[in-house]
Amino acid sequence: MGRRYWFNLLRAALFFLAVILLALTAWMGCLYSQIYIHPPRHIASGNSLNENNIEYRDIELHTEDGITLSAWYTPPKNGAVILLAHGYSGFRTTNYYLLFAKRGFGVLAWDFRAHGESGGDFSTLGDDERLDVEAALDYALAQSGVRHVGAWGGSMGGATVVLTAAYRPEIEAVVSDSAYPTLEDAYRVGSPATVLQPMMFFIEMQTGATIDDIRPVDEIGKISPRPVFIIDGWEGAAVLMNSPYRLHNAAGDPKTLWVEEGVPHFSMYAYYPEEYAQRVIDFFEEYLVNTAPPP
Repeated sequence: MGRRYWFNLLRAALFFLAVILLALTAWMGCLYSQIYIHPPRHIASGNSLNENNIEYRDIELHTEDGITLSAWYTPPKNGAVILLAHGYSGFRTTNYYLLFAKRGFGVLAWDFRAHGESGGDFSTLGDDERLDVEAALDYALAQSGVRHVGAWGGSMGGATVVLTAAYRPEIEAVVSDSAYPTLEDAYRVGSPATVLQPMMFFIEMQTGATIDDIRPVDEIGKISPRPVFIIDGWEGAAVLMNSPYRLHNAAGDPKTLWVEEGVPHFSMYAYYPEEYAQRVIDFFEEYLVNTAPPP
């Protein structure tokens, strides 16, 4: 067997190796896409609300694209309702609900599609979820005693609230806690680089969501002249994405930024509970409560 034989054998082996690597990369991309669009479901409990004598009722929200969302609603005592948008793989937890309800705010919290007890087959991490925020907003605006509506969102919820408020002026004030600047940034931080492109391809193919369009950093400026309060812990993903500063720089006035070093993703309330409560409540009271009702 001559040199040509071994050369052809090597070339064939390299070809098959390349095919195997491409197939493995595609398989890993598909696997990661399934993990992202099918988050684990956690079921909310209203025990803490009952223990704190917070009156609330179970409601259903209906989105424009036909998804039914499971939600809680507490009417306001001060004329202002806060929409409470949880993060990816989360659910309508009671800690933030209590933060607002104890101070007289109305609260509307729901499980995003494909989360908790809500309908929906998959999550798009902010694209279709804008319809969920709109369904909550429309419900709140239809309730008696509601004069103003603000929105608080954490992580994916913060990004989705920003995206929605950009074209729904009825949301009069926004608190965005640990939102990503772009969805692609979030994927780059949370996924191996080798499977990133096939993963995004499979996500777009299965959900119809266009990842390049999910860019809160490009939309946040449209909220002005309504106020935005940007919160983030300066550690890990926030540093890699430069997320709070990019969002703050892109936002219009009035805008507020609160960043603390050494705080992990979406943990500011856990690390600074008293200061967090005071800052967020003061923000919403200034822009929603201590203001004249709309004409």
